[in-house]
Amino acid sequence: PVISCVVSQWSVWSGCAEPCKTTYRVRRRHVIQEPRNGGEACPPLEERAGCVEYWTQQGTECKQSLIPALITTGGFGKARKKRAAADGNERAGYCVEFQLVAITPGCLHSHHSYTHWMQYLREGHTVCVECQHPALDSRSLHCYGDGSGSKKNQVLHWQAVGNPRCKGTWKRIRQLDTCSCPSVHSFLFI
Repeated sequence: PVISCVVSQWSVWSGCAEPCKTTYRVRRRHVIQEPRNGGEACPPLEERAGCVEYWTQQGTECKQSLIPALITTGGFGKARKKRAAADGNERAGYCVEFQLVAITPGCLHSHHSYTHWMQYLREGHTVCVECQHPALDSRSLHCYGDGSGSKKNQVLHWQAVGNPRCKGTWKRIRQLDTCSCPSVHSFLFI
């Protein structure tokens, strides 16, 4: 008989491969039944996802300049709020305005539906990036990569989640209690 491949459920996600760097985490599954007699082949057994660990293994905070801001579309925030197990103790978030300085061409050459928002990134535009729970760190009371403590006109780095070839630089303009950018220029810290 034709027997298709059967795989296990995914493992839990690993921790980040290295602290204080934009890197990846991994989850795996294993083959329970090998395919036979022309059965359906096995799907991928490993997945990777981008992540950043902001604390060293010794428990000290990473230096801000080493870490690019990780951003995603502001539309993710509505889904995040629905999924979050809110217990009412989360701190109120804030928003930071940045002026985009440089953008890699990889932002324009992304064909997945979840990366279409990247095509709205343009050099010189002002964007708003919201810091909200759970990205708002309870120890430091800020989102990593938000540019707090940076010098005026200092060029800071950012990276889009979902497309490692989409990254660039920006300058922090100001921090606000709420975002006022149009939705195509509103993003979230991850």
